Amino acid sequence: MPSSRPPFVRLVLFVLGLLLAAWVTSLGAVLAWERNDQARPVSAIVVLGAAQYVGRPSPVLRARLDHAIALFRRNLAPLMIVTGGTGTGDTTSEAAVSQRYAIRHGVPASAILMENEGRTTSESMEGVAAILGSRSRRDVLLVSDPFHMLRLTILARRHGLEPYASPTPTSPIAASPTERWKYALSESVKAPLAFIFERNRR
Repeated sequence: MPSSRPPFVRLVLFVLGLLLAAWVTSLGAVLAWERNDQARPVSAIVVLGAAQYVGRPSPVLRARLDHAIALFRRNLAPLMIVTGGTGTGDTTSEAAVSQRYAIRHGVPASAILMENEGRTTSESMEGVAAILGSRSRRDVLLVSDPFHMLRLTILARRHGLEPYASPTPTSPIAASPTERWKYALSESVKAPLAFIFERNRR
């Protein structure tokens, strides 16, 4: 039987169906990348910044740093790049806090570079790309929370890096089902937007 719906209604339903399918696909990709550990030898390990409290890393940032330090101890890279700018009301940057923490846990100061201007994931990846400059190798091992890995990888590629993902296995966010799903749902929207708008921006 022919549909009794007006053409405009059918068009709206079709578009909504496409958007729903795209969102489900994006959510599936976010969840798949949570378990995608690509740890391998690279030119640098990149640690994404997170909150710090009066010079002390938050539990989220500490989990990222502990994982990055473990990767460094496996001799997977000669450099560690810590990222994150200074938040509103802060007196120090996330990168500086990360640097001090890594040094206290055995990473040589000479092996740590700081990207301390970025306030967003995209800005941090842009800063990392600038630090690596025209080096022949631009392969990096990205360390962050599992929910973050898909969008982080997209943005790293947009800024000319060759990224590999290594999500921290001790993320406090991933340990909480409520928090994990909240962030995963958010990333399922942010990741495709990053893909579309970063591609058009560059």
